[in-house]
Order: sequence, then C-alpha cells, then structure tokens
Amino acid sequence: MFQSIPNQGQANAPAQGQPNQQATSTDPTNPSNKALSDEQIYQWISELVSGTNRERALLELGKKREQYDDLALVLWNSFGVMTVLLEEITSVYPYLNPPTLTASISNRVCNALALLQCVASNVQTRGLFLSANLPLYLYPFLSTNARQRSFEYLRLTSLGVIGALVKNDTPEVINFLLTTEIVPLCLNIMEISSELSKTVAIFILQKILLDDQGLSYICTTYERFHTVATVLAKMIEQLSATTSNAQVPPQNSNSSGRLLKHVVRCYMRLSDNLEARKALGTLLPEPLRDGTFSMILQDDVPTKRCLAQLLANINETQ
Repeated sequence: MFQSIPNQGQANAPAQGQPNQQATSTDPTNPSNKALSDEQIYQWISELVSGTNRERALLELGKKREQYDDLALVLWNSFGVMTVLLEEITSVYPYLNPPTLTASISNRVCNALALLQCVASNVQTRGLFLSANLPLYLYPFLSTNARQRSFEYLRLTSLGVIGALVKNDTPEVINFLLTTEIVPLCLNIMEISSELSKTVAIFILQKILLDDQGLSYICTTYERFHTVATVLAKMIEQLSATTSNAQVPPQNSNSSGRLLKHVVRCYMRLSDNLEARKALGTLLPEPLRDGTFSMILQDDVPTKRCLAQLLANINETQ
C-alpha cells in the first residue's frame, strides 16, 4: 500500500505586496543584502510587471541572482512579480504538445525559471514557494520527451529549480515532493535526456532517498523499488558501454564519473533498507561488481569506498 504523505498546503496564490524591510527581514547596511536598496533592481521589476520590455527585464534580473543574497526576498515581496513569472511559464504550455518550442521562447521562459530558482533557493522564501505549490507549474516541462535542444534546455532549467529546493536536505521539501509525481518524472528524464539533465535528475532522486521518508516511500512496494532499480541499472549499462569505448574524451569521462557517483550513492542508500538490500543481491548490475569502472573511479576515493560498502552490504544478505 502506498505510503501516505501529509499534504503541504492547498494551491494558493503567492502573497504579494510592495517590498518592505519588515517583510524581507533584510538590513540595507549589510553588504550581503543589497538588492533591497538597489534602485536599478526596482526599475527592472517595474519594467517586468508593467513595462514594454519584459524579456529584457527577465534577463537583467537574472544577472543579479549571484550578486545579491536578498534578491529572492525582493522578488517575492514585490507586487505582481510572481504572477508575471507564472504567466511566462504557463504561456509556454501550448508549445509543448505538439512540440513547437523555439529556441527564443525556450530562452525567455528559462530566464523566468532562473528567477524562480532564486526564490526556491532562499531559506526565507522556500516555504512560501512550496505553500503556493509553485513546483507543480514546472511539471509539464519535466514531462516532455522531445529531444530538441530547446526542450532539453527547458527540462534542465526546470530541474535546476527542483534541485535548488532539495539541496539543503529540508524534510519539508521532501514531504512536499513525495505528494507529487517528481520521482517518476526524474526517472523518465534519467532514461531519455542528456547526461547533464540525467545528472541533475538523479541528484534530486538521491536527495529524496537520503531522507528517511523518501527511502520509505521508494521501498513501500516492491514495484516502486523495482522501477527505480531498473532505471539505475539502465544507466549503469549505458555508462558501461561508454567506458568500454577507448576513445572516450576526457571531458566525457569526467561527466560520466559524476553521473556514476550519484548512481552508486542511490544504490548504497537503497541497501539501507533490508528488503531492498536482499533484492539488490540479484538486481545489482554486474559492471558494479567486476571492476568495469575502476578507471573512472581511480581518483574518486569517496565513491570507491561507497561502492565497496554497497557490495559488502549486499554480500551480508547472501
């Protein structure tokens, strides 16, 4: 029987209002919180909400993400901003099926998603982001199977928003995601997308597994566990085929190593569940047992140790 996860709130529109220092809890004199006192930020916000060059405003505000710690607070508390970002996202839905998304449309909505990622990353706005059910607006993008670059970029940027949510191991985030379809969406991306998108998708899956609720969710039924294990096994097969090619460029080897690291850690976490550990005795792919990846892992001591511990755990049950 599927695990019951508490609901994280109803679909409410995000609270909006003119920026104020009390709401954003920022100090303009603090050098790490400067967006609140940057007039240019408000000029671009005004342009975004009521101006004639919204596309430029999205781009310019996106450039400020790394510059200001409090940009997320200003965005969330500025009247109309979140509504505009949702308008930008939903306006792209008609281009998803049939797949007619152009590069320019993809770039524009990805600039809007970059601002959403900023809000999702901030500890003071993350809970509000979840309470408004904003991640659900990205799921149509994650559900696409089109292989064109415009769709790949859209999936990758959307994954970045979810990745920002799970990055800090907050149980509230995992609980929310487990009430949604994020696991099957990530599994599908791990099968059909580019290596970079696969890496972000499996990072999200790993973060879910590392949470006790997440591990319990995956292992509640054998079918759910087997679905995850099957996709991980397919990734190992693909990585094994790549590794066996002696002409693999160094940069591809590095990206394959990053992907392999996450796969091994997902298997390792699954082995913490006794029933899953027993099943992995027969389901764990042979390339993880026979040294196929020794060259890729030669400089990655933590992953080598993790793989050795995984094999030891499985051997205990046999």
